Amino acid sequence: MTMIDFLIPAAMAAEGPGAGGPFPGMDIFIIVGFAAIFYFMIWRPQSKRQKEHKDLIESLNKGDEVVTSGGILGRIVKVEEQYLVVEVAEKMEVKLQKGAVIAALPKGTIKSI
Repeated sequence: MTMIDFLIPAAMAAEGPGAGGPFPGMDIFIIVGFAAIFYFMIWRPQSKRQKEHKDLIESLNKGDEVVTSGGILGRIVKVEEQYLVVEVAEKMEVKLQKGAVIAALPKGTIKSI
């Protein structure tokens, strides 16, 4: 009998770890932990940003200075239901979707640039 033949039956007969781990029900705590991490790091911040953007879009009025997602600065000339008419230069107006606005600027910002 060789050394290998002697070790193989012992390895097959060894018992594995228990299925429950060190504490029964520990699997539930791990799942709840992952759900909490997912909620606080992904879902909650994203819904907060969406709410802030929605509030910004709803508060836009004629005369507000805005920045679009393309980086265009302008003053709102006309507010429609889904669109804005933004004056980007003297007598040059652009029609944009409301969702393209990413920020409202303080009054006088465009003149100071």
